[in-house]
Amino acid sequence: MTDAALGDRVVSGTATAGRFDLSVSSVAGISRAHAQRLISDGRATVDGRRGRASQRLAGGEEISVELTAPPDPTIVPESIPLAVVYEDAEMLIVDKPAGLVVHPAQGNRTGTLVHALLGRARDRGEALGSIAGVERPGIVHRLDKETSGLMAVAKTDAAQASLMDQFRRRTVEKEYVALVRGAAPALRGRIEAPIGRATGAWKMGVSAEGRAAITEYEVLDSGAGHSLLALHPLTGRTHQIRAHLAFLHLPIVGDLRYGGGLGPGGLDRQFLHAARLGLRRPRDGAWIRARSALPADLLTALEVIGLSSDRLPLGAGADVGERE
Repeated sequence: MTDAALGDRVVSGTATAGRFDLSVSSVAGISRAHAQRLISDGRATVDGRRGRASQRLAGGEEISVELTAPPDPTIVPESIPLAVVYEDAEMLIVDKPAGLVVHPAQGNRTGTLVHALLGRARDRGEALGSIAGVERPGIVHRLDKETSGLMAVAKTDAAQASLMDQFRRRTVEKEYVALVRGAAPALRGRIEAPIGRATGAWKMGVSAEGRAAITEYEVLDSGAGHSLLALHPLTGRTHQIRAHLAFLHLPIVGDLRYGGGLGPGGLDRQFLHAARLGLRRPRDGAWIRARSALPADLLTALEVIGLSSDRLPLGAGADVGERE
């Protein structure tokens, strides 16, 4: 993110030949996905006019990008309890429960994490970062509805820009824990396969036409026809871990969409938990290491089949210090 993007409400520049969203990304110093959201919101224009993300530009057109989004009056703050594992004046890290949608979308216009964050900010007299889009105040990344665990949230525009940039540059350390059906091909491995939209259902899959995706894994324990894995996604594609594991014929238990079936003890949501998160604190660059223990439903599933690991986080919290 450029200094101008951090400090100004609107940035502008000259387009290069090619897609509109790529020029917006270059001018504003933001990711392509972020640029596409701003274009959809009408907050990025070419020669003063709205356009489509895929619109082809000749080069030389004037690109204008409005980074700060006005509040969306249709999103009403709600009093929804949130577990916070770290907080300072510019950001917080929440421990999202399974079943909570991150931001409003078709079919989920209330009761989302965004509604909860707005309610919390209202009650505390605080703000949330406003550069990610009108329906994403404070949001810098996301978890699927039925995935539990750690999410970073920005209180200021500068913090949101910093955190989004860290995710864009892939300097954030993420560790997920998953229980899968089957035996992994090795104790440690790397899945490097492009992911794109699958046909016939709303899900993702490995596809030659997809976007590059890399996931590393380590077996923590195995037995009873299952493997307990620690996973480190090095890219951030939609459903990346779920699609990569399904590609290896190791579907996550409880993940009905990707062939996992009901999990041990009748678990009916995917056994996928964002257990650790490491990133730079926006205000001073200090390294934050956050952790979140497995919730009760996932621990019960492990107990049913007798798997465990001393690598699993104990409790929830965060430490601040130097990066190891």
